[in-house]
Amino acid sequence: MRERNQSNQRQMLSRRELLGSAAAAAALTVVPSHVLRGAETPASKKPNSVFDGVRIGTITYSFRGVENTAEGTLQALLKCGLSEVELMSGPVDDYVGLSGGAGGGPRGGMRRRGGQMTDEQREAMRKQQEEQLQRRLSIPMEKYQALRKMYTDAGVNIHIVKFDRIGEANMSDAEIDNCFNVAKALGATGITRELSDEIAKRLAPFADKHQVWIGFHNHTQITPTTYDEGVLSYGKYLGINFDVGHYLTGTGESPIPFIEKYHERIVSLHLKDRTKAGGNLPWGEGETPIKEVLHLMRKNKWTFPADIELEYRIPQGSDAVTEVAKCVQYCKEALT
Repeated sequence: MRERNQSNQRQMLSRRELLGSAAAAAALTVVPSHVLRGAETPASKKPNSVFDGVRIGTITYSFRGVENTAEGTLQALLKCGLSEVELMSGPVDDYVGLSGGAGGGPRGGMRRRGGQMTDEQREAMRKQQEEQLQRRLSIPMEKYQALRKMYTDAGVNIHIVKFDRIGEANMSDAEIDNCFNVAKALGATGITRELSDEIAKRLAPFADKHQVWIGFHNHTQITPTTYDEGVLSYGKYLGINFDVGHYLTGTGESPIPFIEKYHERIVSLHLKDRTKAGGNLPWGEGETPIKEVLHLMRKNKWTFPADIELEYRIPQGSDAVTEVAKCVQYCKEALT
């Protein structure tokens, strides 16, 4: 997500701004009390974002700067009418009482002097990281299962959990195993992270052992043969979290031939509307063939989810929840 950071400050609304806007006040609802009590939402009131067989969800990055709790994220999903989600690690960690994602961000926050850490700072950081790891490994899986139940009772399926750091050199084997166990406890069939050939090699045995997919996410560095050059060859549970907008910008080509070629290894799609020159625009104003992609999925009855990733600048007077809801409606109209 490095290239996103340049525009995040312009895009993000603070929680105070969101809750203070008239549009947001009308849009946001609380999680139904019966869900928080553990009761299941009646089927007639559950969201349904499977349109003509195509599963539409969102990555919770779309709500960045607005919601980072599991409960708040669920309420945003319900307002958007979404029954599918790629859940990032922030809301998960918040729910189980951890700070810092299981791969969400760099561990430790020690200050450096002149760009160098002292021996004392290095030792303090090592202890901090070890304590955080032990806290993480001590969390019972029942807590994650309770989070899954809250979502499924409300009608939302957690199909993927995103751990940004999974597989990196400073992550132990025990912590990697924990990420896979958390994914299974949440009911996810896959984990997503950024594209890395070396990390694919490391994660392949873990993915095979747990029988949980790893979907490697592309940015504009992708070429039509990027995934042929190593990642997919290391294990049968290594796949693709394919960003159709980034592909268009990175290659200048339609993403459809890529999807047709690799559909059996696609864990999920990310949907956004970009231009070949690189701009992110409201859906329908860019050059990404979103409707054609959705029609292709419907025609071939492919069941991997297509997740909205809100990256265009939020219009004045609107908010992230409202804009995601517009994208959901765009998909619905394209498929029904």
